[in-house]
Amino acid sequence: MQQSFEEKIARLEQITALLEKGEAQLSDALALFEEGTKLAAECSKLLDDAEQTVVRLTKGVDGAPVESAFSAED
Repeated sequence: MQQSFEEKIARLEQITALLEKGEAQLSDALALFEEGTKLAAECSKLLDDAEQTVVRLTKGVDGAPVESAFSAED
């Protein structure tokens, strides 16, 4: 089952808390770190993908806000 963005962030928070305690064995800490870096990369990609779909407001000729599709070229 695919985890949601929020579930991935929650797991990252758990991993961070476990690593900050410093109580994990080295092998466990490395596994947690590896899982955390994978989750961070996945979350970053999800955010990048979401950014591409965001609608941004720009000023029209008369100064009123005009909606336009987000473009990576901007």
